[in-house]
Amino acid sequence: MTSRRLDDQERVDWLRLSRTPNIGPVTFAQLIAKFGSAAEALAALPELSKKSGRKRPLTPPPSAEITAELEAVYRYGAQLICACEPDYPSLLRNVEPPPPTLTLYGDAGLLHTQAAAIVGARNASAAGRKMARDLAGALGEAGYTIVSGLARGIDGEAHGASLNTGTAAVLGGGVDNIYPPQHQGLYHEIAKRGVIVSESKFAHRATARDFPRRNRIITGLAMGVIVVEAAEKSGSLISARTAGEQGREVMAVPGSPLDPRTEGSNRLIRQGAVLVRHAEDVLETLTSLSQMRFEAPPAAGFIAEDIGDDPPLEEIARVREALSPSPIAIDEIARAANISAPRCAAILMELELSGEAYTLPGGMAAKAV
Repeated sequence: MTSRRLDDQERVDWLRLSRTPNIGPVTFAQLIAKFGSAAEALAALPELSKKSGRKRPLTPPPSAEITAELEAVYRYGAQLICACEPDYPSLLRNVEPPPPTLTLYGDAGLLHTQAAAIVGARNASAAGRKMARDLAGALGEAGYTIVSGLARGIDGEAHGASLNTGTAAVLGGGVDNIYPPQHQGLYHEIAKRGVIVSESKFAHRATARDFPRRNRIITGLAMGVIVVEAAEKSGSLISARTAGEQGREVMAVPGSPLDPRTEGSNRLIRQGAVLVRHAEDVLETLTSLSQMRFEAPPAAGFIAEDIGDDPPLEEIARVREALSPSPIAIDEIARAANISAPRCAAILMELELSGEAYTLPGGMAAKAV
């Protein structure tokens, strides 16, 4: 994706395409790769709707709605940047695919510094809270921006301890949606001294489905993620798995085997996460990482082939048959359908546009249910 600053009309087109129903980040990236620009992809939507067999056409939001959103962002004092622009965070740009847009409120320059993510339990223990503060304070003094999700417990402690050195709070809702409400004061302090980040539309109120996307940004902005306390099946473990998929370092603070709040973090250590006793363990791990892991462009991934005006029905049928409600790697779907992975990605793009499938970051796809 070529890095360049968009003009006003291009920015509106980019947002219109990214806000179109049934177009997620993977399909968005494929459409940009296929058509070269958001404007060309928007112009192709009627034909894509026809080819995918949709009963209702793919309908992007009107330009006036997007213009109103941008005006609201600017009135709030925030900014909106697109993944193709040079001021988009470089680490996050190399996540495949990156969120098409980010809204930033505060010091956006912090997103271009070395960063570490700290996540953990909302109902954290006193010991866990102290550990989060100690880690965030020491890492901040060492020059790392601390990234977290503004949640209660570990997140809040990490943000509070790094206000003076640099902190980034990633929200599930719009950049103006303060959640949880009890962190209103902390939110405003971060906006003044750090940066608030959101992928969601301005004024959007967070729902459960928004938090996995938020977690993906938290880990994508950082070189590594530190899990302080996490129960089994907690959101922090999802963040740890996402970090591993993104090539980030996963670290965890050990806890008592008698405390259910540390069962997940202890299991991460058993599975190979770096054991963290204090900030020096984190610094040793992060400074030993090769910067080339983050500065090099990501793998090309599955760029959709052009499968023509008449997609081969037998290939589409084989891809449909290979799909499952549980996400599976696109190369595995391609193998089951006996076609190439790029061709499979092209068919999956059309199935997503028709509402029959959905594709996920990390080269996964599933049947829509």
